[in-house]
Amino acid sequence: MTRLPEIADRLRRARRVTVLTGAGVSAASGVPTFRGAGGLWLGHRSRDKRGRPFRAEELATAGAFARDPRLVWEWYAWRRETIAACVPNAAHDVIAAWSQRTFDYAQGRLPCRVITQNVDDLHIRAGTKDLVRLHGSIWELSCWRACQGPRHRWRDDRVPLPEVPPACRTCGGLARPAVVWFGEALDPMDLEAADAATACDLFVAVGTSSLVYPAAGFVHEARRRGAFTVEINPESTAASALVDAVVSEPAEAALPELDRLLRQA
Repeated sequence: MTRLPEIADRLRRARRVTVLTGAGVSAASGVPTFRGAGGLWLGHRSRDKRGRPFRAEELATAGAFARDPRLVWEWYAWRRETIAACVPNAAHDVIAAWSQRTFDYAQGRLPCRVITQNVDDLHIRAGTKDLVRLHGSIWELSCWRACQGPRHRWRDDRVPLPEVPPACRTCGGLARPAVVWFGEALDPMDLEAADAATACDLFVAVGTSSLVYPAAGFVHEARRRGAFTVEINPESTAASALVDAVVSEPAEAALPELDRLLRQA
């Protein structure tokens, strides 16, 4: 059920607000999603030996990289080129504005905290402050052998990359995308920040399938802690029946309208 006026009122009165975003937020910008037809890789090596399109779960793994780092990097190079042509949409802009809002600290009101599962960095390009990037960034690289430690990474915005696969700028060995692959654990610091953000008055999950854990569990943890929970997604998800309010609209439509209502005194 769409309840934007009630949500706007709760947002206006909330002291602590947290927004969790997924691929649906960037879809309107033209970023392909993993699970939709638009997310299929169309590169020259985009099919396996049996002629089937590769799935994300087959390429975004440490095992796939160990077997064929060039293949994995060709997929990521295609994704980087696709994302480079995209710009933040209205949903990114609203979320960025909320993260920048000045609150009354004397009354304990804090800025909106944003957690994202996306690796495209469109939130950052929109101006989002203090973003928790659970799955890393497609624009950052790290050493496959972690020669400088597991948290060492560097940014490389070049499109196309001058060499595929790229080399570690420290040891000269293989570099990998600094993203969290299937089967890998989240960075403990990011996980701690996200968990802390579930202690809020209002938790809004936007454009996420609610299938990938631990991110999918944050909305339930927020509700357990007393937050009013909202899902904004044009399609039903595993969380739809469990949240307090559902807005069955695309993020780029629902969030600007919610922001308009919020600004009405």
